[in-house]
Amino acid sequence: MSTAGELAGRVALVTGASSGIGRATAETLAAHGAAVAVTGRRPEPLDALVAAISEAGGRAIAIAGDVRDEAHAAEAVARTVAEFGGLTILVNNAGVIGAGPIEDTTTEEWDRILDVDLKGPFFFARAAIPHLKGVEGATILNVSSVTGRRPYPGVGPYCVAKAGVDMLTEVLALELAPHGVRVNAINPGVVVTNLHKATDTVPDYDAFLERCKETHPLGWVGEPVDAAELIAFLVSDRARWITGGLVPLDGGRALTSLR
Repeated sequence: MSTAGELAGRVALVTGASSGIGRATAETLAAHGAAVAVTGRRPEPLDALVAAISEAGGRAIAIAGDVRDEAHAAEAVARTVAEFGGLTILVNNAGVIGAGPIEDTTTEEWDRILDVDLKGPFFFARAAIPHLKGVEGATILNVSSVTGRRPYPGVGPYCVAKAGVDMLTEVLALELAPHGVRVNAINPGVVVTNLHKATDTVPDYDAFLERCKETHPLGWVGEPVDAAELIAFLVSDRARWITGGLVPLDGGRALTSLR
């Protein structure tokens, strides 16, 4: 079945779109016909993304800012609605990670991770909800993690934040179902992005990826496009009866004791 153009007439807002899953998602949604607003802290890669989408025949705008800032969330939603005439799809993707045991985690580091990974989705969902209620095809998609389903030592704040994202997803699904808005999350395993590169979580990134192939039962790690294609399905009418879902995208990792 062809899915080309299945999101035509819909408007998406994607956070953390500068690279990785966010960028791939914005490109994929645009390829399926959605107008896309992209946010992130760095203007340059956002502008390059908008240019790439435009060159491919899509429509996109960039709104630089920090998801930890509730004023930015409100502005991003307002500008998206003003530019494209509404909002149909919110993808909460922005995220950061850290390394170290809980006893060595500073308050500042705890706040940094929880603010980006959990408070950010709350800010954007809260700002978007009034524009989504009663809109055909309206949906929120949160990018969580396999760590939302099971604990991993050494990344405690990230685990806690993603478990919170999973619960936020389920609560919002119940609150918004009467208004016709679906809310789901995906729970990726290790995906080749800049997430771990941005910190000292893994000093040798290539060795980390090789090791992770062994901890994912299918034998390989994910690519951003794997997440983007799943997201495109979940925000489309093909998933019209799915809400409150926490969908694994981890090559079977959450099912094992392998770390």
